[in-house]
Amino acid sequence: MHKKAIVLVIIVVVIVLLVKFFIAFGKFVPAATHVIFHPGAVLKETNGKTNVLLLGIGGGSHDGPNLTDTIMLANIDWNKAQVTLISIPRDLWVPSLNQSVNKINEAYAIGGLSSAEKVANDVTGQSIDYAIRLDFQGFVKGIDQIGGVDVTVVRTLDDYEYPISGKEEDVCGHTQQEIQTFTATDSAEEDLQQFFPCRYKHLHFDKGPQHMDGETALEYARSRHGVGEEGTDFARSARQQLVIEAVRSKLINSAFFNPGKLVGLYNIVKNSIDTNITDSDLGLFLDRLSILKTAKVTTAVLDFGDYMTGRPGLLMLAPITPEYDNLSVLIPRVGNGNFSEIQKFINCEITKGNCTIMPSPAVQK
Repeated sequence: MHKKAIVLVIIVVVIVLLVKFFIAFGKFVPAATHVIFHPGAVLKETNGKTNVLLLGIGGGSHDGPNLTDTIMLANIDWNKAQVTLISIPRDLWVPSLNQSVNKINEAYAIGGLSSAEKVANDVTGQSIDYAIRLDFQGFVKGIDQIGGVDVTVVRTLDDYEYPISGKEEDVCGHTQQEIQTFTATDSAEEDLQQFFPCRYKHLHFDKGPQHMDGETALEYARSRHGVGEEGTDFARSARQQLVIEAVRSKLINSAFFNPGKLVGLYNIVKNSIDTNITDSDLGLFLDRLSILKTAKVTTAVLDFGDYMTGRPGLLMLAPITPEYDNLSVLIPRVGNGNFSEIQKFINCEITKGNCTIMPSPAVQK
């Protein structure tokens, strides 16, 4: 399943770069674009590889609109025509942020793309060449614009705690005194769904092929509290990959992959995108568009493993202490702030692929 996935960064890069080019010149002339846009320009890369950081935020009225709900590193190996996608959990604790709360999903909110790039470098050990941020509304509108996507649901999903957009502050009929009494209890954070039931809804997806509009696809990809196996970060990342592949397939294999319709699609999502890919990079990416479209893709997820299957992970749950602002967060299993094992694993995935995580800390094979 994962090896058939294609990274969302490719979709966004294709849309952003192609549409800007079409708008400027009215036709597709990839062989000449590097001369037109920036004579002598060179795409950022190291040893034939380019790293792109992909971020997804809630935006709008979502709680913590600039917190990155999705964090992915895409390593593009131009010589091998291969993309390695690493999913990084939003709850990873990163001491180098030097904030009261040091969760990695705060980096973009604190300092934009540059801050997110620095923290991603600290964690992965990889230099970040470019970054793209897309908010949920852009994701939803983009999928609706292409007429939805077809996704094959691998496992039945039930999530009884999916947050309803716009209901974040709904009191659900409670008085202010009742709310104050509730928030003062030790279990307030865990009991939010029971106390504020109107803020949440039940998601259900049957196993098998389904056609999804933008909102449905977002719900499927974003669900965090699924019953059983679907409640893990690993399962959530796998669902994101399914949706991403469905979008890629729709764009590349349909009539939407043409100048006019791509312009319309870009106009829908452009206000939802933040990127440091400049006009000088346009022709350079376009010259390699065929590589991006056909690249072999492998994926990996940084998580704490899966106790139900015995799959080990590189992370562990941190104790609920003031050191971690009394939050439930993830830290490297070899110690808080020690990302050496993670960096070895990522380098192994990029250079070799299909790397093994040992049950206890060790060099990956």
